[in-house]
Amino acid sequence: MPKSKTHSRGLMLIAAFKLLKGFALLAVAIGALRLLHKDVAGVADQWINAFRVDPHNHYIHWLLAKLASVDDRRLRELSVGTFIYAAVFLTEGTGLALHKRWAEYFTIITTSSFLPLEVYEVIHHATIAKVVALLINIAVVAYLVRELRRYRKPGPRHGIVSKVRSQSTSGGGGGSPGPLKVETAEVPGDVDNLSDEK
Repeated sequence: MPKSKTHSRGLMLIAAFKLLKGFALLAVAIGALRLLHKDVAGVADQWINAFRVDPHNHYIHWLLAKLASVDDRRLRELSVGTFIYAAVFLTEGTGLALHKRWAEYFTIITTSSFLPLEVYEVIHHATIAKVVALLINIAVVAYLVRELRRYRKPGPRHGIVSKVRSQSTSGGGGGSPGPLKVETAEVPGDVDNLSDEK
């Protein structure tokens, strides 16, 4: 069964989302490497001043306090982990953009594996961003599972119609029919539905 335009648009939308996340994480990983051997809190303070953010804000103080405890070892760990996540998202996005079936399975497996952790985070530390991210990932998994079921390759339930025709011998009209030749053709749709269409 040929894939519809809606299916292609859905895959491209998910691919763009995955690629966007992948490139964003790649930028974070590179940024973490560039902060090695530097005063992370001091760099963050410079950016806060550049964007004219209120330095007396409670959240800004909390952020600076967290960054002050970040050392080179934690930066390397953060960078390596972020590179791995970026590679996963970029692989998913590239495969989906190229309409590869393996990418659909891979995306379902990897996205589903993160759902329990995301649910835990929403239950214990709920924020709007976490809830939105959880709903998006659930929607992605549900969509891909539904599409894989719709466009799966013909299996035992898709039936094989056999057409038998006789192959006559050469030339004359009085010759006896030749050996039977069996041709098979795949019929889209379920065999169960054939009787209903008659």
